[in-house]
Amino acid sequence: MAPTPAEAPILSVENIEVVYNDTIQVLRGLSLHVPRGQVVALLGSNGAGKSTTLKAISGLLGLENGAVTAGRILFDGAPTGAEAPHALVRRGLFHVMEGRRVFEDLTVEENLTAATFALSGRGVKAASFDLVYEYFPRLHERRRGRAGYLSGGEQQMLAIGRALVASPKLILLDEPSLGLSPILVEEIFAIIARINRQMGVSMVLVEQNAAVAFAIAHTGYIMETGKVQIDGPVERLARDEDVREFYLGTGGGEGRRSYRDVKHYKRRKRWLS
Repeated sequence: MAPTPAEAPILSVENIEVVYNDTIQVLRGLSLHVPRGQVVALLGSNGAGKSTTLKAISGLLGLENGAVTAGRILFDGAPTGAEAPHALVRRGLFHVMEGRRVFEDLTVEENLTAATFALSGRGVKAASFDLVYEYFPRLHERRRGRAGYLSGGEQQMLAIGRALVASPKLILLDEPSLGLSPILVEEIFAIIARINRQMGVSMVLVEQNAAVAFAIAHTGYIMETGKVQIDGPVERLARDEDVREFYLGTGGGEGRRSYRDVKHYKRRKRWLS
């Protein structure tokens, strides 16, 4: 029996391949599924293809001479195909890219307004701005100040706030902890968890900090060389000996390892043998 719309995943990535410049294959038969209302963590070393996966989902590959050459992506039950990024935003998919990428010369409020331009025909709820300020009171305090003068943590809050004003069904978050202090990481991830819990927004979270990702995610996928190598509920992954050693920095019988050390043990991962 086919799943009902309420049961079907909000996102299904089915055996996709991605090629850049018609020559460089980055993703090789990658599949993942995001149940409605859940957070899915996508982990892996640098160059594993995590950010490329998000760009394939949000339709941004064409801006970098990349293309999905095999497989398909279904968002909210319909294929994304060759839809433009702004069309996917209008359907409820918002990509918060790595590095914040706020408009530094615009005010906080102007940044939020800019995020609504793609919603032509869908309407913008005035309450969406109030919602952003409810989750991020610091943005309300600085709403008339230029975004370029915000701290890194405040800019990350603004980047997530721009997604919220678009009333998303699915948010793609690329490295939200990048460059932030541990205290700010804890604060921002607590807010991300609240957004998911209170609003029911589904999320795909790309994150190098596996511990904070596992703290809020329901399911995890671990990538290597453009493919998913292991996946499952985060509770099970957190108990896996290899995951604990190579991504959580514990286990292996030799105490805590740094991520820098992990790269040298790649050949020992049992799932690659």
